[in-house]
Amino acid sequence: MSTTPSFREFFRYWLRLGFVNFGGPAGQIAMLHNDLVATRGWVEEKVFLRALNFCMVLPGPEAHQLAVYLGWRLFGCRGGVVAGLFFLLPAVFLLLFLSWLAAAHGDVPLVAGVFRGIAGAVVAIVAQALWRIGKKSLGHPVFYGFAAASFLMGYALRLKFPGIVVAAGLMGLWLGSVRPDLFCPGGACEDAEPPAHFQVGSPWRRVGRLALIFAGIWLAVALPLNLLAEPGSLLPKLLTFYTRASFVTFGGAYAVLAYVSDMSLRLGWLTQEQLVLGLGLAETTPGPLIMVTQYTGFLTAWNHPGALAPLTAGIVGGLLATFGMFLPSFFLVFAGAPHIEAIAAHPRVRAALTGISAAIVGVILKLGVLFATASFWPGGFGAGADLFVVGLAVLSGLALWRWNLGAHVLVLACGLAGAVWTLLLPL
Repeated sequence: MSTTPSFREFFRYWLRLGFVNFGGPAGQIAMLHNDLVATRGWVEEKVFLRALNFCMVLPGPEAHQLAVYLGWRLFGCRGGVVAGLFFLLPAVFLLLFLSWLAAAHGDVPLVAGVFRGIAGAVVAIVAQALWRIGKKSLGHPVFYGFAAASFLMGYALRLKFPGIVVAAGLMGLWLGSVRPDLFCPGGACEDAEPPAHFQVGSPWRRVGRLALIFAGIWLAVALPLNLLAEPGSLLPKLLTFYTRASFVTFGGAYAVLAYVSDMSLRLGWLTQEQLVLGLGLAETTPGPLIMVTQYTGFLTAWNHPGALAPLTAGIVGGLLATFGMFLPSFFLVFAGAPHIEAIAAHPRVRAALTGISAAIVGVILKLGVLFATASFWPGGFGAGADLFVVGLAVLSGLALWRWNLGAHVLVLACGLAGAVWTLLLPL
């Protein structure tokens, strides 16, 4: 039996959590479970697990969406807004500062040495994420084919991320109709009918109201932005791009980063080295790992400021990226929260999402290959490998797998190693 806190106690919890929720999605989900289920008893175990399954179905950041749902469960929409905002607000301010440091002072030798060390940690972190996600998503040999196909489509054929996601989802739907046993634990499917207490009836009226409210919020930012921005400004494009990304990036932060990386490189907004650094900086801050998109938005606008000062453009671009990425998360949770059992248990949804999850492994593999190439051979293959970064990546891998070191601690340690190396030897 769960207990309901006072709203003041609830508010204080989320305010504190925003400053300490390090550890990426896995660590944050474990922290929420320990705090809200095991310690405080605000949420029942079965409710937490159903909510987690629901958030894994949605595109976007699952840990943030879980926080929004748990807030909604306790205090309705105001609870969801409080939980969702304070889960990420400290990271917003910290990452704005780190983004400015990278953009304005990244060429200072000592700072460049710190970032060089971070690059080695990032390669190991992506490799560990690939291993962890692969173990969870590739439960049958046929799904290795999904992963391999998505890697080839992205790396060799250079197909765009949304196309890969759609193809994997359709293939999952087809495979679910001919081999449903592949999508059920132990080969035996449970009854996917919603439980008796599930609210029967069309949800479209409620979803329609929410869609109008959130569309109004989005337009309240987009319309003035389009009216005030000078011709050719990237800022309106950034808002549209990151909003679109929030609806197509199933698979969490690494899927989002893969999509952002792919499009940023195609459009000439950022370099691969800058994207590697962004992931490392996001690992050092509390909050969702998907906050890396704020860094990419900041740096894109800084690099293409138009008539604005680079710092002003960067701040606006970073905040627009965050707004575009996270506003849909609130909408998706609020719209689907009363129907989580049906959404999470629907066999077609399960089949499509399983196919997409397997394909995401190939997408992350492509991201890891590109990040390793940019980090190990910063001057190109002909210039030789950066043995310092290669060595840090190997040591970082050992620290992650053997000693289970936290990613944010690892990034800080590698940054310090890069600074010391720079002081001892020239870059």
